[in-house]
Amino acid sequence: MDKDKVIALAKLARIDVSDTEAESLAHEFEGILGYVAEVKKAVSGDDEKEKPALRNVLREDVSPHESGLYTEAILKQAPQREGEFVAVKKIL
Repeated sequence: MDKDKVIALAKLARIDVSDTEAESLAHEFEGILGYVAEVKKAVSGDDEKEKPALRNVLREDVSPHESGLYTEAILKQAPQREGEFVAVKKIL
């Protein structure tokens, strides 16, 4: 990328770039674009050898206890209750 393209890109981004900065950035763009290509390759998974093995890190979706086992113990601690529910003030 040359200095003129950097200045044109800066104008599109509405960034004020001096000629000296544009010259410096023109040389850095090759490295930046190379890095973006590496990230793009990693995200797209083009290289099958480098793909990490997929594994489930979450627990199995099973019921930890029977339903309603702790309902009464919890409701006894509530300040007010209506049947099997905790009573709260109406907000709206």
